[in-house]
Amino acid sequence: MQMQKEVHLTGKDLTVMVQLRPQDVGKYAIVPGPKDRLETLLKKLENPVRNFSFMEYTMYTGTFQGIKVTAINGGRFSTDTSITTEVMCNAQIQNIIRIGTCGAMDENIKVGDLVVVEKVIRGDGVTPYYVDKDFQTQADKKITDTLFEVAKGMGIAIHRGTVWTTDALLRETRELVEAKRKEGAIAVDMVSSTLLTIAQTYKIKAGSILAVSDNVITGEMGFMNPLYYMAESKLIEIALETVKRLDK
Repeated sequence: MQMQKEVHLTGKDLTVMVQLRPQDVGKYAIVPGPKDRLETLLKKLENPVRNFSFMEYTMYTGTFQGIKVTAINGGRFSTDTSITTEVMCNAQIQNIIRIGTCGAMDENIKVGDLVVVEKVIRGDGVTPYYVDKDFQTQADKKITDTLFEVAKGMGIAIHRGTVWTTDALLRETRELVEAKRKEGAIAVDMVSSTLLTIAQTYKIKAGSILAVSDNVITGEMGFMNPLYYMAESKLIEIALETVKRLDK
């Protein structure tokens, strides 16, 4: 017996399953990874209403200075990010901003700095099911430019460029890292490739801004560094100010 459907479960199916409609969400979505960052973001929104809670993921929609904004803890890795991104795209959210973390791949990028993603080297296991190997994953230029300008205007150390996304955190070998640096990568994360690629396939504008938690080149680990936590907290402020400017 053959499968009854062409695809067992689609993004549209998931969106219907969680009873999410386009009128329920904002024009903009801000997407942290962990729940604690989502909870901090929700404190900045007025009258946030829960859209759905499914497994470990919860979506809320409220307003920020009169602008309708959706917030969801969108995943920490490629697989869970693909699910939440499909839901956002099928709910027809028009602009998606990822606020996450990364490891620097340049000795001049410090823990506590920020990186805005311009394009991605895809090393994840999800996107090959969506696009071919020659597909160019890129962030939306207007979102990227605005994120960079906002952060720079706040006096924050910020960089922009190519980010490598990998699923194999514990296999970032010297040979592999150097190969990706030769391709232009200035940082590495585990989400941007999936979120930006899927958004592109749906023609949804998306960007990604990341706080530097460690440096792959120098070996510095900054997960307990106050500068890293300060940078994390700034991501929300930058994303909300970016939404304001984009809405104008």
